[in-house]
Amino acid sequence: MARASGQAIDQLTPADFTHSASGVHYRVYAENNAAMLAFDRPDDPAMHGTRRLQYFIGSGHRGRTYLFSLDGFFFESPINWYAQKKVWDTAPAFQDAKFMPMNLPAYPGCLNCHTSASRAPIAGTENKYDMPLFAHDGITCERCHGDNAAHIATGKGEIVNPSKLAPARRDDVCMQCHLEGNVAIEQPHRKLANYHPGEDLGDDVHYFIYVDQESQQIRALGQSEALWQSVCKIKSGDKMTCTTCHDPHSTPAPEKRVAFYRAKCLTCHTDAFGAQHHADQPDCTSCHMPRTNTSNVAHTQATDHRILKLPMMPLQTLQTGAAAQLVRFPPQTQPQLPAPSVSVGEAAAAAVQSASQPATTPAPAGDARDLALAWESIAQEGHADAAIEAERYLNQSILEHPDDPVLLDSLAFFAQRRGDTAKARELYEHALRADPTMIDAAANLGVIEARTGNYNRAAELWAPAFARAPGRSSIGMNLAHISCDTGQFDKARAFGARVLQFNPDSPSAKNFAKALAADPPNCKAR
Repeated sequence: MARASGQAIDQLTPADFTHSASGVHYRVYAENNAAMLAFDRPDDPAMHGTRRLQYFIGSGHRGRTYLFSLDGFFFESPINWYAQKKVWDTAPAFQDAKFMPMNLPAYPGCLNCHTSASRAPIAGTENKYDMPLFAHDGITCERCHGDNAAHIATGKGEIVNPSKLAPARRDDVCMQCHLEGNVAIEQPHRKLANYHPGEDLGDDVHYFIYVDQESQQIRALGQSEALWQSVCKIKSGDKMTCTTCHDPHSTPAPEKRVAFYRAKCLTCHTDAFGAQHHADQPDCTSCHMPRTNTSNVAHTQATDHRILKLPMMPLQTLQTGAAAQLVRFPPQTQPQLPAPSVSVGEAAAAAVQSASQPATTPAPAGDARDLALAWESIAQEGHADAAIEAERYLNQSILEHPDDPVLLDSLAFFAQRRGDTAKARELYEHALRADPTMIDAAANLGVIEARTGNYNRAAELWAPAFARAPGRSSIGMNLAHISCDTGQFDKARAFGARVLQFNPDSPSAKNFAKALAADPPNCKAR
């Protein structure tokens, strides 16, 4: 954890490769004590440049992501170092991208779990930060032990000892970074960064797991939800936690790893069991906790913390046999050992399902907002049925929170998608009155205004949003097009250039720049 972030120049791994899908050639190198990223496409002379890589995120065990900034806005590098396979490749989800993803915002959620005392974005922005980006490299003592100023000053000041907390609060300390779920819903006026050891993590963030008929694949940071599915956890209950097997202050040397973890297993299973159970194979994890390809990070494997009884047990362990559901994690009740006739997967599903609500009944007060936003997030991933659930819960939750800008923005988007522009305009305006800095609401309302010919109003909405989020190429191109359509060619060129500054491989921006260079300028190019 202490190596989870730092200065990019530290332990830099050089790169020199061409990404086959996009044809972009990348180099990573050190120059004048700075880490540099160079990019170019041989068949496109205009597409080349450099960025100074300022920070890295990731310990290097699985890999590293690098961050750079433009005008104070921080972005992830388009390429990552994948340590397990020792390769450079594009960022996760962009393996087959035809164009370079240079405008990936560095969000506070990533910084929170990899750095210490990271800054929040400047108000109204997604990814503009004051410098330095974080106070300390890596994860420091405060992440698990809370404020340690008095302890350092006196040598005996009180700090949080996670092992002495109630089980749920103890587990929260690890889950703040090792619980991923499918959806994480930050609570109103709260952020993950608000969490302090000893508090209830659920006061800041609620996590949900999406359960459907398809396999629930292992995620890179899904250790907590996986552990809850294990027979070991189900049998042990509150006695078992992450630190049962892991010492957060040290890692066993490679040559001692097998013996170290075998001893952890035999603490419960006893030496007598170990003597007769595959005594010739001391590495318990090779069968019961195999390394499995993760579903959300390319070139990466994660240890399967479900502690499978059989090495070939199928991945699907959260199957409920019902329609797709969202279940809150962790469940509000401790999982119980299943009867012998019930599979491990069914027991785990029952444990997490205990906190879910039947799809045919209204959610309890306070839960509808979580479910509305969680279903909406699942719908954005392409699950069509999730949109129905999202809108249903949105209509319920807005009655409880009539001025919640996030709910208003979401309802407005559903209305806009249905073609009900009058309702969408009303909801977007309401959302922006509640929070004038909402970038999505301004962007989408601007589209409605532009399509009705109200270009001035559209520009009033888009211009400040683009200034606060210049990585949003679509907003910049919308401004460029309406400027061109109204004969403001210099302004159109300026907006197009700003888009290319932050997204130099944008096809629409490059085509638009060529069209504007024509005589007369062609405003219809896309």
